[in-house]
Amino acid sequence: MEQQLKKPQWLKIRLTVADEFSNINLTLKKHNLHTVCESAHCPNISECWNGGTATFMLMGDICTRGCKFCAVKTGNPMQKLDEDEPKKLAKALAEIKLFDYVVLTSVNRDDLEDGGASHFAECVKEIKKTYPEIVVEVLIPDFKGDFEALKKIIDAKPEVIAHNIETVERLQRMVRDVRANYTQSLSVLENVKKLNPKIYTKSSIMLGLGETDDEIFQSMRDLREIDVNILTIGQYLRPTEWHLAVNKYVAPEKFEYFKQKALEFGFLFCASGPFVRSSYKAGELFVKNVVKKEHD
Repeated sequence: MEQQLKKPQWLKIRLTVADEFSNINLTLKKHNLHTVCESAHCPNISECWNGGTATFMLMGDICTRGCKFCAVKTGNPMQKLDEDEPKKLAKALAEIKLFDYVVLTSVNRDDLEDGGASHFAECVKEIKKTYPEIVVEVLIPDFKGDFEALKKIIDAKPEVIAHNIETVERLQRMVRDVRANYTQSLSVLENVKKLNPKIYTKSSIMLGLGETDDEIFQSMRDLREIDVNILTIGQYLRPTEWHLAVNKYVAPEKFEYFKQKALEFGFLFCASGPFVRSSYKAGELFVKNVVKKEHD
């Protein structure tokens, strides 16, 4: 039987349910919308939802890929898309009263011709049309490296485009779906800057999968070489016994060490901690302040 690592004290979190949490939950159900917070079993769901923020997951809750770390359902969505999702999303934002910063992500949709890029872009455009002052961050799939699909996202004018390398290069095949890879993910982030250098780019690394410090530093170098601006670093937490086992629980002090190294490498901002995820409130605050200064 596989040996389970015991979770340390710093990984214990108390979930609370406040009125705002319930409001978001009801709004999502009303409009048949999904969040990555729920689908990926994010440990910060209580903190974020109680604070009135959520990361919306577009194009359904079934992913065509099967990464070995991810709790999102895998299957074939049969090319089904909710054409009303952009308008439903805008209505949901009004009901949640979320007008300053929104994060959109999506499942991988390899069943669609452009990976769903045009639908994703329509969601961004609808939000921008309805709330011109809102800052939009998108966490996108790789769209199989399709340059034209990526261009559709960029033309929708989000302020931040994130795409996660997830782990160090050596562990990619063990951790991610075979259709994803380190080089392709770097090329997505690089092409964003080629198409629009003003867009802030962002990526994320999970720790606790067997990576070494030197491999983490090399990933930081690779991201900075293509001018990625923001990095988030968090602890991998096993969603179920069917997913990859945790190799190591990284101490909070080590996360702080990696944060300082990331800043030394030249990232504008780094959120690093056991519960940090791709869409993290501290990162939102940083970007909001930067964008506000640019508009002033």
